[in-house]
Amino acid sequence: MHETAVVEGLMRILTEHAKQNGVARVVAVRLKIGRLRGIDSRQIRLAFEIFAEGTLAEGARLDIDEVGVTAKCRTCGATFEVEKYQFVCSGCGGSDAEVLTGRELYIESFEAAKS
Repeated sequence: MHETAVVEGLMRILTEHAKQNGVARVVAVRLKIGRLRGIDSRQIRLAFEIFAEGTLAEGARLDIDEVGVTAKCRTCGATFEVEKYQFVCSGCGGSDAEVLTGRELYIESFEAAKS
């Protein structure tokens, strides 16, 4: 389960930024996760709750924005949404495409309390 590794990294980043900015407690965290990452949001939430225990993020709200997959056709230049992981251009039917969104995995923001 690579979700635990993701949350371990998340906690490391939060702790580092909190120390640098004099943050006493993290209130909320917003993650962006692209669907191509194959990450289960439910598992991320569970791991976050477990890893946050006893840390500055204990009790913090975790918001996850799942980013759909979009691509640009290299043949005709059309931008299209990828459904069911089938990279077929809606304009020309071609399958040579560049992924534009769907690979995201980052902390978009977090809310904190300084005291």
